[in-house]
Amino acid sequence: MCDTCGCNITSGNRHLLSPPKGKASLGQTPEKILNNLLLYNDRQAELNRERLDSHGVLTINLMSSPGSGKTALLEATIRKLDGSLRIGVIEGDLETENDADRIRALGIPAYQITTGTACHLDAHLVDKALDNLNLNDLDVLFIENVGNLVCPASFDLGHHRNVALLSVTEGDDKPAKYPVMFRAADLMLISKTDILPYIPEFSPERAVGCLRNLATKAPALRLSSKSGEGLDEWITWLHGELKLYHEVRQVKQTLRPNVQSEGRMLHSTQPEIRFVPVKRTA
Repeated sequence: MCDTCGCNITSGNRHLLSPPKGKASLGQTPEKILNNLLLYNDRQAELNRERLDSHGVLTINLMSSPGSGKTALLEATIRKLDGSLRIGVIEGDLETENDADRIRALGIPAYQITTGTACHLDAHLVDKALDNLNLNDLDVLFIENVGNLVCPASFDLGHHRNVALLSVTEGDDKPAKYPVMFRAADLMLISKTDILPYIPEFSPERAVGCLRNLATKAPALRLSSKSGEGLDEWITWLHGELKLYHEVRQVKQTLRPNVQSEGRMLHSTQPEIRFVPVKRTA
């Protein structure tokens, strides 16, 4: 995908494609440029994480295909917590503020990132979003990434944990088909379990088996944001991660996401991309 679509160039890092003023860009091959973009992303991610750590804000990256129920999970989580944790949300979509509006309607601060054409968030986009949130007022920050089963797992945003949702409407073999995403997950949530009786071909056991075949010990929970099934277990996991985060911060350490090297390779070579000089008129 990414060796043709140019998705690793976003509005947050596009300025990095231009050479410093007064310097030529001779010898900058597409591969070198894109590798540099990954390097710049990683540097910004570290700055983001340091910033979040300085405020003690556990940050969780929610990843899934479109329509798997990420925003519904956030709504159910906010209602279940009922103010016991201070929550903030960064929403990522190509267009519209629909999801951020749903979160704001529950009294939670939310900032919407519209990526235009990019199918994932990157550290530079998150940096700008953090400027619009009061981190002093947060315990947990959720980043709802753009719906996509490939690219979000390849970029460090400065967050601490990855959570991947798998809806029962998608098929129980998705972890096998999209290993980069699910291997990066610290938790897999099998979502929309309230409709399992109507989709007998989906087997939660097979889905977990596909996850285990990726040699990951990440826990897997069944959850329905509509019926409430699994919400208690999800909240327990969340509190456990927050407790662990506070413990490592006490010894001046931090938590880091599992960014997948296979996914990064997709974003480091892009021979089709072309940079055409702009002709200036007098």
